[in-house]
Amino acid sequence: MCLLCTPTRRDFLGGVLALPLALGTPRHGLLEPVLRLTPSGQVAVTLDACPGHFDPRIATTLVAHNIPATIFVTAIWMKWNPAGLAYFLAHPAIFALENHGARHLPPVLGNKPIYGLPVAGSLDAIRAEVIDGAVAVQEATGKPPLWYRGAAGLYSPEAIPFIESLGLRIAGYSLNADQGASLPAATVAKRITAARDGDVIEGHINQPKHESGAGIAEGLVALQAQGVQFTRLSA
Repeated sequence: MCLLCTPTRRDFLGGVLALPLALGTPRHGLLEPVLRLTPSGQVAVTLDACPGHFDPRIATTLVAHNIPATIFVTAIWMKWNPAGLAYFLAHPAIFALENHGARHLPPVLGNKPIYGLPVAGSLDAIRAEVIDGAVAVQEATGKPPLWYRGAAGLYSPEAIPFIESLGLRIAGYSLNADQGASLPAATVAKRITAARDGDVIEGHINQPKHESGAGIAEGLVALQAQGVQFTRLSA
């Protein structure tokens, strides 16, 4: 497949769950999409593997407690963390890998950085970021990704229909657990245990030296003890 060519929906899409995506309140002209599950007594755990490392505190907790999760991996993270990638692939009943982009460039037009991250800048660069990331996921898993989440979770309004035209669903969220892996463990755990039916939780699994990872593990176990059932976006 040409990495810069537009794939068809048959290339990358098949049988995804029809979930409602709300565009959220614009912030400085950018959108932060909100995604919720149809109420069913379930919560979706989604974790971003941005450039960084592998957090075994979270991964081993998910496996030990049989909590399924959708992991949004960047191509860079997979290259830097072969052991972490192998752990995900060794537990396919728990982890579903989806597209977080090739180089972790926010799908934003222009040249203003977002949270210190350089942005893609143009639709052509967004296409390369999305398609190269999708190809990397497919090469690692043998399956094309169904979902894409942009770096920083923010999008130029024009980027959302453009990415959808490439055959991928936009993975928003309704509960930000760790604010970019920056919050203390107790705060993260409290946020997670407050999850409601249909929430899509977003957190990070690439910062093993940050407190927030311990909070994600603690919060998910506590949420499970409340009787909450978990699902993956591609369930």
